[in-house]
Amino acid sequence: MISVCIYEHSDTFLRQILYRYWNPAFWIRANIRHDSGKRPLCNEKEPYFCPSVKNEIQLGDKVFVPYLDNRKIAEAVSKVAAQINKDYAGKNPLFLVVLNGAFLFAADLLRSIETGCEVSFVKFSSYHGTESSGKVKELIGLNEDLNGRDVIIVEDIVDTGTTIVQMMKDLESRHPGSVRIAALLFKPEAYKKDIRIDYVGIEIPNAFIVGYGLDYNGLGRNLSEIYVIK
Repeated sequence: MISVCIYEHSDTFLRQILYRYWNPAFWIRANIRHDSGKRPLCNEKEPYFCPSVKNEIQLGDKVFVPYLDNRKIAEAVSKVAAQINKDYAGKNPLFLVVLNGAFLFAADLLRSIETGCEVSFVKFSSYHGTESSGKVKELIGLNEDLNGRDVIIVEDIVDTGTTIVQMMKDLESRHPGSVRIAALLFKPEAYKKDIRIDYVGIEIPNAFIVGYGLDYNGLGRNLSEIYVIK
């Protein structure tokens, strides 16, 4: 692994080259520091989580720093898609996308699905601010006939598992042939349920993140990369 330390006064073109065009066979440990020597914004324990040119962002009353860049997100999506393509070859699964957070993940994932499939949407809410409320209220229900269908739940992130438990209960009464769960992000430290998460893009620590569909009080969903609270 190559370790690179880039200072904020470094040439912008050089920064972009290092972040985006370095040989992908190597992971770059890019630590951005102020001249004063403040701590790096990259995750020291996970060197492939490197920032883009934008160092930090303000969303409402919180500051977030870069955590997962576009390349890492794309790799996670491709990983999940490859597993699903293998398991459902020749089948016609129904993808149930959990809104709002999974809309970007679902869009990228479905473009990589090679078998026939259908898509529907359901919306739950269990977050307020940066904490999970632990209570899930169904906002948009299911209209499809699931009897005997192969169903894949698409989640942006699984942490406590509250949403998953509620959704599985709702599906049981509809008698699907099978149900599997695909999540871009999974927090094993926070997960307290016994339900298996079948397809996981990336396991992450129990920290609050935004971007790529995830929000903080409605803000940040449009960000193309994922940021962690500072």
